[in-house]
Amino acid sequence: MTSDCICAPATAPGGAISIVRVSGAGCLGMVDTVVDFRHGSAASASGFNVKFGVIPDLDEVLVSVFKAPHSYTGEDMAEISCHASPYIVSGILDRLCAAGCRLAQAGEFTQRAFVAGKMDLSQAEAVADLIASDSAASHKMAFSQLRGAYSQKLHELKRQMTELAALLELELDFSEEDVEFADRSRLRGMVQETLLEVQKLAESFKLGNAFKKGIPVAIVGAVNSGKSTLLNALLGEDRAIVSDIPGTTRDTVEEVLVLNGVKYRFIDTAGLRETDETVERMGIERSFAQIGQASVVIVLLDGSAVSEDLLPIVAAVKAHLREDSRVIWVRSKADLLLGSKTGCFDPQAPVSGPFGIRNEAFCSRLGIPEAIELSALTGQGLDKLKEAISKPDSDSLAADAVLVTNQRHYDALRRAAEDLNRVQDGLEGGSPTDLVAEDLRSSLSALGEIFGEILPDDILGAVFSRFCIGK
Repeated sequence: MTSDCICAPATAPGGAISIVRVSGAGCLGMVDTVVDFRHGSAASASGFNVKFGVIPDLDEVLVSVFKAPHSYTGEDMAEISCHASPYIVSGILDRLCAAGCRLAQAGEFTQRAFVAGKMDLSQAEAVADLIASDSAASHKMAFSQLRGAYSQKLHELKRQMTELAALLELELDFSEEDVEFADRSRLRGMVQETLLEVQKLAESFKLGNAFKKGIPVAIVGAVNSGKSTLLNALLGEDRAIVSDIPGTTRDTVEEVLVLNGVKYRFIDTAGLRETDETVERMGIERSFAQIGQASVVIVLLDGSAVSEDLLPIVAAVKAHLREDSRVIWVRSKADLLLGSKTGCFDPQAPVSGPFGIRNEAFCSRLGIPEAIELSALTGQGLDKLKEAISKPDSDSLAADAVLVTNQRHYDALRRAAEDLNRVQDGLEGGSPTDLVAEDLRSSLSALGEIFGEILPDDILGAVFSRFCIGK
């Protein structure tokens, strides 16, 4: 990468103030040609300074000066704060380019920070994730990664793997003497411990990626069980069409909602029932697919229906669930049940019939755990349902676990785990030291890709291309 001077707006259009960022050797002198300072100059400033200046016939500005290496990029850098008029911002960029700067490419400031050693590649990627974060969960993970928690974990793994490699390389240096410097049982133990840590990190991608993009929640049940009404109640607006006509929802409807700082993608699905209608059948097949893909499945069971009629629905849902899915059983339409206006049951009410059966008997007959009694119309049970959805995830997030959120990192960790598996097999099977050492070198290389230690330029370009201009 060249060290020529680059400039770009660092703030999005709109608002009252905009910032134009400039970086590179000699950039402060170029700022001096554009801005008339009341005292001194940008080039003569030391350390960090904020200076008032005027850009003739354009604007009054504040210029923050950062001298290398104490800047975001590690180079001399300045940030010009001006009024947020597109005309003013464009005028400043034009004058900087006339002075010798060029417009920056997407992510070029952060790429220069990476090249200067101000951050490793995983931290650089966290900058983009931090900018894009739209919930407390995604922000917390990105900020933790930017601060280095994730990198520290990976560096510790790399240290362990490097220690293993050093022992094997030492043996190779003395291969003619047929000497083993490392106890094989100790090596196997070290490899097993490291492998488990790498696998644990790789497996965390599923949860980390869900936190980042939104945890998928499927709302499923028979036709007219209240799925669309529930989605509207959760969102607080009429997003899904509600009708007493069975089969109104023919396709999935998806909306995003943040609960306790975690983003969820709620998916309203077509009602489950036997049908010969082609379009509705296609919607039902998509409902089954959502059951198999969702991390959380809310199963609505019409509380006003005869429980035996719901057995096929329960069986169909269970048949399509993933083993690791979290299922929340809900007895809907509590406002229609026998009892008070709130849907609470009269202790003296009979326990038979669809409008009188108590919740314990209802769940027992269906062979499901305790269900949440819910009325999406009155709001009864809605807070309890929200807590059931979000509490496990918010508790998991509060545990400060290191989670992988990047597909590139996951792929590298998976390859490192495959290499370590071969190392383990080689040690147990008595493979030649040079073959075992080669697999260990390959695992170290895969881990190094995450930091950016070993990475082709085209992949680096792809990483930084998703950044905004000015960052």
